[in-house]
Order: sequence, then C-alpha cells, then structure tokens
Amino acid sequence: MASILLIIYPAWDVFGTFLDIRANKGPSSKTPQYINAVISTITTIAVALALQHGVPEALIVFGIWAILTGLIQLILALRRRKELGGQWPMIISGGQSIIGGSSFIILAHDPKMGITSLAGYAAFGAFYYLLSAFRLKPSSN
Repeated sequence: MASILLIIYPAWDVFGTFLDIRANKGPSSKTPQYINAVISTITTIAVALALQHGVPEALIVFGIWAILTGLIQLILALRRRKELGGQWPMIISGGQSIIGGSSFIILAHDPKMGITSLAGYAAFGAFYYLLSAFRLKPSSN
C-alpha cells in the first residue's frame, strides 16, 4: 500500500498543479507551476523505477521530490500572497514538504520508519491542500 502511495502522491500533485494553473488566470507567470508538474511527472516514473530496487531508494527519490516541490510551493505562495490572499496554508505546506522530504532521505535506510512517516506527510499534505483551496480568493481575471 505504501508503495502505491509513493507513486500516486506525485502523480496527484501533477493533477493539482494543472487545476491550480487553470483556476489562477492572473497575470503572474505560470512557469513555477509548469516546472512543478514536470518534476512531479518525472518523480512518479522515478519512484516506480526505484521501487524495483527497494523501498530505501524510493524514499530517497520521494524525499528529493518533496524538497524540490516544497521549495517551489513556498516561493509561489510568498509571491502570490498579495495578489490572491489565503496563502498561509500553502506557505506552511511548502515548509513542511522541505522538512518532510529531508526526513524521508534521512530515514530511507530504516524503511519501516520512513514508510510510517509517509502516512503523516500525506495526511498533512491533504489537509493543507484543502485548506488552501477554501482560503484562496478567486482572481479577478
């Protein structure tokens, strides 16, 4: 089950990113979102391949993804907060992804511990995702 979550989570991020691009038609650049979608697509494939070698390898790939996309999310949220408001959940989520990704890499060689932390990471990610969706003000365009 955890292996499936390791693959589905970045794939779901691609879907969510395209929903975000579609919902926010403001004048700001969409480049960070497109970069995020590419990183998440590559990660989905890389995690599936890494799982063939073992859980530690997959957790390292997943951790690198969480750090990269968390950084993008944090930067994007900071840039958007004046334009859209309601960005605190996204700022917190981006920071949490950076910390969570680092912990996945550190815990990768203790697969039971790394897999256990995946459930908490996914739960908090889903919470922040929903909170952001409710708090965002629609753009005026």
